[in-house]
Amino acid sequence: MTLTGKSILFVEDDPIFSQLVTDFLEKRGAKVEHSVDGRQGLVQFNEKSFDIVIADLNMPKLGGLPMIRQMMAINPNVPAIVISGNDVMSDVIEALRIGASDYLVKPITDLYIIESAIMQALSQAKLNQSNLTLDQTPLDADDMLAQQLAELSYQELNENLAMLEQSAQAAKNVQQQLFPASHIQYPRASIDYSLYKNSDVSAYFIDSTMVGDDHLVMYMAHFQPEDNSAAFACVLLRSFIDQKLKKFRSNADKELISPTNMLGYLHERMQGSGLHIFTNMAYISVNLSSYEATIARAGTGLRCYLRNANGLLPIALPDCQPIGSVLWSKPSVQTRQLSAGEYLCVGTHFNDHQQALLNNHFTGLIFNESTHAGGFMQLDFG
Repeated sequence: MTLTGKSILFVEDDPIFSQLVTDFLEKRGAKVEHSVDGRQGLVQFNEKSFDIVIADLNMPKLGGLPMIRQMMAINPNVPAIVISGNDVMSDVIEALRIGASDYLVKPITDLYIIESAIMQALSQAKLNQSNLTLDQTPLDADDMLAQQLAELSYQELNENLAMLEQSAQAAKNVQQQLFPASHIQYPRASIDYSLYKNSDVSAYFIDSTMVGDDHLVMYMAHFQPEDNSAAFACVLLRSFIDQKLKKFRSNADKELISPTNMLGYLHERMQGSGLHIFTNMAYISVNLSSYEATIARAGTGLRCYLRNANGLLPIALPDCQPIGSVLWSKPSVQTRQLSAGEYLCVGTHFNDHQQALLNNHFTGLIFNESTHAGGFMQLDFG
């Protein structure tokens, strides 16, 4: 049987659903340990070895998300699947952000969906532990699809995309949870930004993260079409990058600090999603020890600058195809050595945006009908 010998920790407080799923998984050959809440689940996780964890989001004493977060700190190599009756997109975002391999929504009418999710998650975990990457070992079409499905449940995400397309308020709420504060302080650098939107949903997105002790990555994206699907594109983009961050932390993948490879990877994932979302994007990796920045750009519209006492110095990056285009080839790339007193900036080309940047007008994400949609972000080594 498919799950023969697989050890599963199932954390669920609903006795009827838990018994139904446990019986099904055991009939498929799995060994299932059941916990009724997050605290009990953590105890069992510490005491025994499991191949995978399946957890409800909403439980007494300790919920599924904080439980999974603590489990990831203990052993990030054990994949986790989150199941919930709450189909709010914020739960999808948070589950993927903390490292969950998949997200399923109750009611689950076909229990074989759970089995499929388990096998996909285990397959991805095996690839990670074997340090396999697409560049090192070519995959056939079936393996490629399995790897994509292991990273995200596209069935679930497509269902939520339909919901976002119908509800501007839902899309707005998703973005509000994804955007960082206007000022992000890192150990040896900081990020500030302003993004302006003219409707409920922003077609622009920014983010940044530390990668290990010595690298910081930052990116700005512009999604097309400029409608509610842009909120979903933020979810996809953030989750794809979070998957790479998780692999980096387990020493399975170093692509995150290679802008050329990352934009190629994001192109494959976005195109493979089948959502027909095109992304103009600037992606930058900075070595905080040597102050060397590798800057890559896909598409058009977004511009990169060095800022100093004399103003903004454009960084020459030729236009190319956006992420998701069938004509995609490769991004434009440049490496720069940053000097003391220089800032690294990404932004839209409008004069009022550039002036706001020069005036240090950093406001985060705001609604402003008096200016163009878009904005800017700045890296400061102070």
